[in-house]
Amino acid sequence: MPLLEHLLELRKRFVLIALGLVVGAILGWLLYDPLLVLLQRPLVVAEEMRGNEMTLNFAGPMAALDLKIKSSLFLAVFLTCPWWLYQVWAFITPGLNRNEKKYAYGFVGAAFPLFLGGAYMAWLVFPHAIQILSGFLPDDATAFTNAQEYLSLVMRLLIAFGLAFLSPVLLVGLNFAGLMSGKGLLGGWRWAILVAFTFAAIITPTPDALTMILVALPICVLYFAAVGVALLHDRRVEKRLAEVDVEV
Repeated sequence: MPLLEHLLELRKRFVLIALGLVVGAILGWLLYDPLLVLLQRPLVVAEEMRGNEMTLNFAGPMAALDLKIKSSLFLAVFLTCPWWLYQVWAFITPGLNRNEKKYAYGFVGAAFPLFLGGAYMAWLVFPHAIQILSGFLPDDATAFTNAQEYLSLVMRLLIAFGLAFLSPVLLVGLNFAGLMSGKGLLGGWRWAILVAFTFAAIITPTPDALTMILVALPICVLYFAAVGVALLHDRRVEKRLAEVDVEV
């Protein structure tokens, strides 16, 4: 495809993703109350363990409205995950042949549980972080937590982990599109591990090394799984090209 057609196709996919997010945000608006209860759960658990009162503080009525809009969009990202993942792959797959497209559809199916799995891992880590941080509160103290800052932190953490777990699928997609080789990915394994641990150190709210390691290890495992798939695909491509050369 010429460059202009690529840009038009990219714009089309962005518009479709945006429309999907709007529909998801409407559903997210309706599910705001149970979502708010769920996101406050780490504070409730920390309050029960520490005995300190931990309360969300809204600066004003506009803050509550702003938070509801942000929460609706946040929930839309998860509700429409299969839709926007499909649009991303639909932009990539025109460069693949028919057999490779079948594999790409399989990877789209794998991307959805990976995204949710990454978000779930973040959800497991976050209460642990809240418990550690609440341990610095004096006895009988009350923690008035800014609702916007707290819920924005939770939402960013869940989405960041979800996207991090999607990175192996993206690498495999680039390999199938002929933009990256399996050997190239394998050669960059040191940088991949460094990036994984740096990401884990930055994104985890607590400074303890154990949490960082528990976050980084699954990302490293997924990276090497992507490398294995890419190497197998390159081997099949080389074999197919060799057979064509023999026939010629």
